[in-house]
Formats: sequence, structure tokens, C-alpha cells
Amino acid sequence: MLGAVALGGVIGSLARYGLATAIPHTEGGFPWATFITNVVGCLAIGILFARLTPHSHPLLRPFLGTGILGGFTTFSTYAVDTERLLHSQMHVHLLVAFAYFFGTVATALLAATLGEWLGRRR
Repeated sequence: MLGAVALGGVIGSLARYGLATAIPHTEGGFPWATFITNVVGCLAIGILFARLTPHSHPLLRPFLGTGILGGFTTFSTYAVDTERLLHSQMHVHLLVAFAYFFGTVATALLAATLGEWLGRRR
């Protein structure tokens, strides 16, 4: 199981790195890559866990969920991005920080719920 999680983590982390490289953000700018990563990851987690059954291969959930999607999503970077925006000297960055902080949580939860709903549809 550890090998499945590790392999999935490598794949997910590389995908996140690719997205962050493709969509860089400036200091004080909205961190779109991290936002998109977490929202898409939450959508995928909702779909995945709604679709997997107890009869699924025992390594599928650790590989896809914990590994790939755990490596892909990055709520630690979300926290660091928020902290950097909050400690910026410009007031406009504070507005971006609050929009980012609350917008990410709300959108990620909505995405996970939508993913679960989509995953349960037959």
C-alpha cells in the first residue's frame, strides 16, 4: 500500500508543479494555480469516493485518493499564500487575501459536494 500511495503522490505532485508553473502569480496577486488545484482536486475527490465501492481494488483508493489527489491538492500552500497576502504592506493585498481565504474554502467545499453528487449519478 505504501508503494501505491508514494507512486500516486509523485504523479499528483508533478501535476501540481506543472499547473503552478503554467499559471504563476505575482506578489500580491490572486494565486490562481493553487486555487484551481485545490478546487479541481476536491471535485475529483468527491467523484472518486462516490464511485469507489468496497468491491474496488484495495489499492485503488490509496493510489488515487491519498496518493494522486493528496499529492495534487495543496492546502498548505493555500495557507502560506494567505499568510503572505495578509502580511503584505499594501491594503489591496488584504482584500485579495480575504477573497482567496474564504473563496477557496467555499469553492472547494462546493466542488467536493458537486463531485460526490456527480459520482453518485448512474
